[in-house]
Amino acid sequence: MKKHEPKKRAWETVSYTDDPELPDLEQLKAVKDFLPRPEELVFRPKSVKVTITLSEESVAYFKEQGERLQTPYQRMIRNLIDEYVRRMRQDDPNLGI
Repeated sequence: MKKHEPKKRAWETVSYTDDPELPDLEQLKAVKDFLPRPEELVFRPKSVKVTITLSEESVAYFKEQGERLQTPYQRMIRNLIDEYVRRMRQDDPNLGI
């Protein structure tokens, strides 16, 4: 009888070769990690309700995109503003609170 061998994992069956179509490691560029930490996914930031006047064109655009993406357009506007603030603080930590 043949002895039962455990199933090989994907990384154990991959064939590594010198593929001429792949770039040399020296030519590759490191990409900054852009994924949030798990802790950032758990809690919702405190929010404050505000009244804001926007142009009809802007609201129409976000409503169209929200419908297309099946998400509330207000969330898209909030995320846009949050991203703007994050990038401004990243570029100049002395800005803001």
